[in-house]
Amino acid sequence: MDKRDGNAIPQTLQEHLQQLGQQFAERLRQELPQLAQQGEQLRQVGDQQRGPLLQTLRDQLHRLAGTAGTFGFDQLGQQARELEQQAERWLEHQQRLQHELDEFIAALQCLGNQTSSSEAPGAPQQQRQQAPRGETESRLIYILEDEMAVGENMRLTLNNFGYQAEHFNTIAALDAALERQIPDALIVDVNLANENCSGLDYAARVQQRLEVPLPLLVLTHQDDFGTQLQAVRAGALGFFAKPVDIPQLESRLERCFAQQSGEPYRVLIVDDDRDLASRYSLVLRDAGMLVEFLQDPAQIFEHLRDFNPEVVLLDVNMPDCTGPELAQIIRCNDDWLRIPIIYLSAETDIGKQMNALIKAGDDFVTKPISDNALVATVFSRAQRARLLSNALARDSLTGLLKHGDIKEQVAIELERALRSGDRASVVMLDIDHFKRVNDEHGHAAGDNVIRALANLLRQRLRRVDSLGRYGGEEFLAVLPDCTPQQAKQIVDEIRERFAELRFIADGGEFSCTLSAGIAGTDVHSQAEQLRERADKALYAAKHGGRNQVQVAASEEHRG
Repeated sequence: MDKRDGNAIPQTLQEHLQQLGQQFAERLRQELPQLAQQGEQLRQVGDQQRGPLLQTLRDQLHRLAGTAGTFGFDQLGQQARELEQQAERWLEHQQRLQHELDEFIAALQCLGNQTSSSEAPGAPQQQRQQAPRGETESRLIYILEDEMAVGENMRLTLNNFGYQAEHFNTIAALDAALERQIPDALIVDVNLANENCSGLDYAARVQQRLEVPLPLLVLTHQDDFGTQLQAVRAGALGFFAKPVDIPQLESRLERCFAQQSGEPYRVLIVDDDRDLASRYSLVLRDAGMLVEFLQDPAQIFEHLRDFNPEVVLLDVNMPDCTGPELAQIIRCNDDWLRIPIIYLSAETDIGKQMNALIKAGDDFVTKPISDNALVATVFSRAQRARLLSNALARDSLTGLLKHGDIKEQVAIELERALRSGDRASVVMLDIDHFKRVNDEHGHAAGDNVIRALANLLRQRLRRVDSLGRYGGEEFLAVLPDCTPQQAKQIVDEIRERFAELRFIADGGEFSCTLSAGIAGTDVHSQAEQLRERADKALYAAKHGGRNQVQVAASEEHRG
């Protein structure tokens, strides 16, 4: 858990932000006098030339209004915004009285005569940093359950899934464990017979004294609204009525951890102001995101295809192509409809903001924006985009790759193995007598069994392994850099753990087994043939008595 001061900011980030601030201050020393010179040109040119010059000035003032505040020059940013609005009104109504023009030019010259030293930039906006958690072999789960048999069954089952679960039947015992080590998640029974408080009251006190609240799952015989409301207020992410379907509970645990430790969010910034984009990139990267910066809108297709961003930060006012125009180009392609587009602009006119959003955007953020607000806005949009993308690209029941995607992954890994000379293995798995599960216990129970096997496979396989639901109760996995003998050892362990799981239906318990077939790559391998060999090995396992793993003979030995 992160024990750093909530107001702390890493020294390296602070140094980088200060360096960017100094670069911007140097830029002001060059740009501000140029504004004063352009203001003087307004007095000297005729009406026909004055319009284009005023438009150029308006664009420069707009950029300055949005950028100056971000780098701590708040007063300068406000002055630029007021002059920008004046120029905008003139451009719209084409009316400029001479005394107003004189005042405008004088204000520009006053702005231009400022030096960056006249207003020191503010300190980098501080934000609390979340320490990245390392990838561990198993997650530590604490269970508070006063019924010994129930708690021990839950502990054993979660251990079979690959967690490190510990069971406590008293608050005192759990308190002592919390003093020694903070777990990754907490499971608490609401009804504790021999305690002075409920499990929810205790969980709420635990959460309050922790700097970062734990994922909390709640067990109870009471499933009324009031109890669920109290659970949510204590920070509960899951609510389970007894008797608890433990595979379903594990599925919720897995979802909680997936949100915590997923791949970094990918953010594409499109802005013609390199200094401002560099600052945004630095802040978002420090928050753990992957960021690419694009200055030329014409390169948008290449970046969308290669980087596959989950959020696009888009400047509204850019030369040659405006932000709303670029957003509409992005939206013309169905593959990119899911990408949230956040406009970044110094524009404060609500009508113009609404027009930009109606055309193609999802959100509008007014410059300057604080670092905390930028991170929160991008993070929330990226999180929702990923959830939606996963919902569309993955099997809805298991969260695994769909049939076509996992078949494609077989071809990708086979090509990589042949190129590198490493071995890879393909595994076909099938739940034994699954039709009997649906017939005797119902399709809801069958879905729980499928979901449980999916979660067990996800827990036990490596991150580099690819896993998909091939169809019905059948799964397909690809294990790079893994011989068939190594794969057999891994799958055999999964088979044993799966057989130990207990499922609840109609007040009773039942268990299931699986069979698997494995095929390894060789010099003659082709993707479809590899899958067919694994499928034939699975067929042999089924006809050999089920609840076993068979390895297909390689093409080299068969030849």
